[in-house]
This record gives sequence, C-alpha cells and structure tokens, in this order.
Amino acid sequence: MSRPRILVTRRWPAAVEAVLSERFDATFNSDDIALDTGQLRQALLAHDAVLPTVSDKLPAALFEGDAIRTRILGNFGVGFNHIDVASAKAKDIVVTNTPGVLTDCTADIAMLLLLSVARRGGEGERELRAGLWSGWRPTHLIGVKVTGKTVGIVGFGRIGRAFAQRCHFGFGMDVVFHNRSAIDPMEAARYGAVQLPTIEDVLAVSDFVSLHCPGGAENRHLMNAARFATMKPGAFLVNTARGDIVDEAALISALEQGTIRGAGLDVYEAEPSVPEKLKTMENVVLLPHLGSATEETRTAMGMKVVDNITAFFDGREPPDRVV
Repeated sequence: MSRPRILVTRRWPAAVEAVLSERFDATFNSDDIALDTGQLRQALLAHDAVLPTVSDKLPAALFEGDAIRTRILGNFGVGFNHIDVASAKAKDIVVTNTPGVLTDCTADIAMLLLLSVARRGGEGERELRAGLWSGWRPTHLIGVKVTGKTVGIVGFGRIGRAFAQRCHFGFGMDVVFHNRSAIDPMEAARYGAVQLPTIEDVLAVSDFVSLHCPGGAENRHLMNAARFATMKPGAFLVNTARGDIVDEAALISALEQGTIRGAGLDVYEAEPSVPEKLKTMENVVLLPHLGSATEETRTAMGMKVVDNITAFFDGREPPDRVV
C-alpha cells in the first residue's frame, strides 16, 4: 500500500521532517516562502494531508469544488483562525492543532515584552547600538516598576495561567482576569488570580494588560478604541495571542494620544506587514511572532502534528482534533 501523500507548507525542525519523510510520501517547501492561494489550492487537490502554519491562509474559497483530495489539515500551532474550519468540516476534512507544548515559551515571551516595554529595553538597546549613549545619569530612560503592579489577563487558558504564574510568583504582581467561562476560584487562586465579570473591569484596574484569547471573528478587534479608553492612564498592552484581536489603528491612536503608555507586540493583523507608525514609536516593543520559537517547543509542535496525522491515517482518532 502506498504511503499517504503530504505537503508541509514551511520548513520544520529537521528532526520532525526526518520522521515525516520516514512515515509518509512527504513534499517540503524547500524555499520556505509562504505559499500563495493558488499553490494552497493545488495542495488540497493533490495531497492526502496538508500541514499548514499561521502564515497559510485557507479561506472558504479554497475548499470549493469536488476534486479536493486532502482529508486532514495538520496545523502547526494552537491557533487555527487562518483556516475556515466550517468549510473544511463541510468537506469532511479533519483539522488538528498543537496545544499544550508551547504554553511556557509563549508565556515567557509575554513576560519578555512586559518587562521590555516597562523598562524601555528596546529604546536602550537602540540607543547603545547607535553609539548615542553618553553614560549613566539619574534621569536616563526612566521606566515603570513592574514588581507589585496589577496585571490584567484576557483569556485564562493554558497560556494565560502560565503567564499569571510568572507575574504573581515571580514579580509579586496582583493578577485579575476575564475569561469567557467561569473559572473555579480555587483554581484561579493557584495562580494568584481573581476573575472579574467583564473585560472593562479588568482594563480599568490593570497597569499591564496581556491578551491570551483566541483570534478569529468572535474576538476580532476585541481591543478597540472604546476599550483602550477604558484602560488606566499610563497602562501598557501586551499581545502574544493573535494580531486580529487588536484594532491596530485604534492602538496607534491610543499611543499617539497618550491614552496608554506603551505596547509590546509579537503578533499583527496582517503579518508579516506591520504598520509603519508602530515601527517608529519608541514606546512600542515589536517582535516577529517569536512566541513558540525555541528548539524544544517547535520540535514538540511538529511531533504533535506527526502524532495527529499518523493516528488519522491509521484509522484512529487524532488526539488534537479541532473539527
């Protein structure tokens, strides 16, 4: 029996690619350049499985017609709002993701962004590298103390909880959060956290706000002009979740007008495009979507995909099935 034919849309860690080559008739994107719509459509027509990433947009139009060969999309990542899952489901295509293994590293990046924007780390490094540092002085690059402040978390899933743990037990921060569903107070207390009824309640009391909720239509522009106006004066926004959660035009306006003091961003609405105004702002720390970018985590994510598609083609239920 011939091996299932799969397409891997981007380069993955070598150890994962080796396993995929061993188990499947695997085609890799050797150029590591994001596939366009036409190439993704051809992939669905010609392969039993397509293994996409967040950089691959799979809208409803790609699933039209009766010639689709693909039976499973083994997504490399937790978020899957770049895939029209309803259209995939209508075509009986299984969609899986990779939860759990990137929790700690994404929480670490959120902490990095919080510290960097509060203590003006990006500004300081740019000044030093440009040869503009004139030496220590009492009023140079004065930032904001982190220890003992209040952090508000929007979305209290695995990553939100890991971030809360770092903030509370590492930096003595008070933690409040909003979540779509109620969290047992005893469970929240394990992370030093208290649930508040609304997002607005969280924004009103938080010195730092960190987003850890899913992207997609339900949460598109969850952080809009009205919600930025609700934040404490001098507060900071951190986003390591999905770019579409934040209305970037409203964020830029809030930063320009001093409604909030700064922002730390790892994700953007139209990646890899980043608004030029954000790039020029000294009170914004920008990272190129590094949340899960460690050797250990990216390899673990890839092996999760291997496990999911292996189970599917063996006739078993994929462990991380989304639809």
